[in-house]
Amino acid sequence: MRMRPTLSWTPDADLPPGTTDLAPVVDALNTGGVLVLSGAGLSTESGIPDYRGEGGSLGRHTPMTYQDFTADAQARRRYWARGHLGWRTFGRARPNAGHRAVAAFARSGLLSGVITQNVDGLHQAAGSEDVVELHGSLDRVVCLSCGAVSSRRELALRLEEANAGFDPVAAAINPDGDADLTDAQVGDFRVMPCVSCGGILKPDVVFFGESVPPPRVEHCRQLVREATSLLVLGSSLTVMSGLRFVRQASEAGKPVLIVNRDPTRGDRHALTRVALPLGTALTSVADHLDVRVDA
Repeated sequence: MRMRPTLSWTPDADLPPGTTDLAPVVDALNTGGVLVLSGAGLSTESGIPDYRGEGGSLGRHTPMTYQDFTADAQARRRYWARGHLGWRTFGRARPNAGHRAVAAFARSGLLSGVITQNVDGLHQAAGSEDVVELHGSLDRVVCLSCGAVSSRRELALRLEEANAGFDPVAAAINPDGDADLTDAQVGDFRVMPCVSCGGILKPDVVFFGESVPPPRVEHCRQLVREATSLLVLGSSLTVMSGLRFVRQASEAGKPVLIVNRDPTRGDRHALTRVALPLGTALTSVADHLDVRVDA
């Protein structure tokens, strides 16, 4: 039996609740050298849901695992049918005030880098450069046989042509770009092979049960080593892929600051957790620092 992905944990009952005091975040950014680590909560104001927050998807949606995707042709059919529909929503999403504030902080020389757990590309769309996409990006597709990387937009056109009239109504769209569809709605959706070798195509994202490439992890660890502090935005830090950098920063004596409305798995390592909406909080921080955020 394959293990399903588990994203549950119990908040530390002995920790203080979140605050609304943004002063520590302002002070850290004013010092400079801040490394941002962002999660799904940063994109909720762009219409992309998160996993654990209010209205999160985990209660109704089990993310695709790498093991299921590679072993089961029907699982791939379901994924690509649902992902094709979800891609339309992701393609319409636009950066929100939080993304724009992060880009403004970078332009002002306050950041040492940005690591994102998101796969939506909204940091780059807002103007952030050299973003490390820890879990990859839905913008790209990789062949599991020959390794060729191609454009998701190009694949979307091929899927449109092969599945004319496919336009079901999804119950919801999930943070991984997967739409909630029934098997009946998926029907006989046609999956497209690699144009180079005919192999299996997979979005260039890290599925549950799959490891982040070691060179990418080491690059992120180096960014933590070089940073003055770590600012976590909109991540519950439930999975180790992001939590390990919080632990690394804390063990090195670097301040960890978290902006997330709900408790996180990293709160024990943090100087503070600000429990405010990301767009509101980061816009307010920018105002305090006299940093101009593009509309």
